Amino acid sequence: MDNYKIPAQTRIGHVHLKVSDLQKSLDFYCGLLGFEKMQMYGDQAAFISAGGYHHHIGLNTWESKGAPPAPRYAPGLFHTAILYPERKDLAVILQRLIQAKYPITGASDHGVSEAIYLDDPDGNGVELYWDRPQNEWPREANGDIKMFTHRLDVESLLALNAEA
Repeated sequence: MDNYKIPAQTRIGHVHLKVSDLQKSLDFYCGLLGFEKMQMYGDQAAFISAGGYHHHIGLNTWESKGAPPAPRYAPGLFHTAILYPERKDLAVILQRLIQAKYPITGASDHGVSEAIYLDDPDGNGVELYWDRPQNEWPREANGDIKMFTHRLDVESLLALNAEA
């Protein structure tokens, strides 16, 4: 194997999910999480984004309309991670989830980030998170990043909404 490294500016541009019910997925991703619908592809697919990008998430029923969720213990996507720009933005979406009584499956402080976990209507994992500034990331003595999974301080996060 050679020493090729992917360019540092490379980003994951979008994720495209197979869903069983396009409207339920649009209700979740657009109605609850706040993504914008950019384009419909008939009644079988939709392309949604944050901030007017052509699409961050594609949703389609081409091979999955009416199908049950994929088995939890099968290979496949673990979760889609949605990165919020600021901690206060994560607080806002957490408050929306609580008000909507949407089930949250987990909440963690990873040192480098704080995250909220849930499943979309098809059981696809969704991580909502924000990154701490890199100069605050915990590090090992040799400089390697030291991520962990600790309890998220939900009270502190929600207090940001009270301050606004």
